[in-house]
Amino acid sequence: MRPPDNHVHTRWSWDTSDASTMVRACERAVARGLPAIAFTEHLDFTTWTPEDRATAEGLVDRHASRHLPIDVEGYSAELEECRERFPELRIWSGVETGEPHLFAASVAAHLRDSPVDRVLGSLHSLSQDGRLYGIGRLLYPDPDSTMRRYLAEVVDMVENSDVFEVLAHVDFPRRYWPGGSDRYAEKDYEEEYRAVFRALAGTGRALEVNTTSPLASVDQVRWFFEEGGEAISFGSDAHQPAGVGQHFDVAVDVVEAAGFRPGRDAFDFWRR
Repeated sequence: MRPPDNHVHTRWSWDTSDASTMVRACERAVARGLPAIAFTEHLDFTTWTPEDRATAEGLVDRHASRHLPIDVEGYSAELEECRERFPELRIWSGVETGEPHLFAASVAAHLRDSPVDRVLGSLHSLSQDGRLYGIGRLLYPDPDSTMRRYLAEVVDMVENSDVFEVLAHVDFPRRYWPGGSDRYAEKDYEEEYRAVFRALAGTGRALEVNTTSPLASVDQVRWFFEEGGEAISFGSDAHQPAGVGQHFDVAVDVVEAAGFRPGRDAFDFWRR
């Protein structure tokens, strides 16, 4: 039995095509022998409230944003349809919150009206001159300092937002590394990674092993273990049904080699 896929996007995410339906994702999850799937749609903000930290920090917008809010009514209806059609599969609702430490009031308002089972925390953007920019845009002028700034901001996010239970794709910038992800030297950032993992371990929350990103090394997951990390979540970050549960066999080998084992049941995180 493979672990649950705790990070899946469908047409209810602003960056995912209409062809990526929950039904098709569930069909793939069943075919791959997954016990559960979480539909964690993007929860990003292009406007925010005076109570959000983004306002206090002088942020005014997102650069070239295509972000859209979640159609909660449509999302919920399709979720219930899938729960009826796939009784053999546990199906969780969820969101992937972008920069939740900057938008605590906005995130809280959304979750108050539309509670979910799974909340992921992600850092996709950094601020510059009063705007939020996607990390890919910021890497090219100076990848090294941008990566260090990114990981420092992840520490800030962990320490100043308690809304999420899973830290998603901690090395998200690798996807956009200048010259290709194979030129990324993970070891150069060990100290910064360990700072993130210490902060996360101190909260008892889970680290995601993301199988769309260049897969985390055994070394990286072991750093989390050595810093006291307690739990691992597996997430495909699929934006199309074919990606659900992708590379989970390799990810399981990585996580086991780093010292983690299956949890209390088939639906649990893996644990130390």
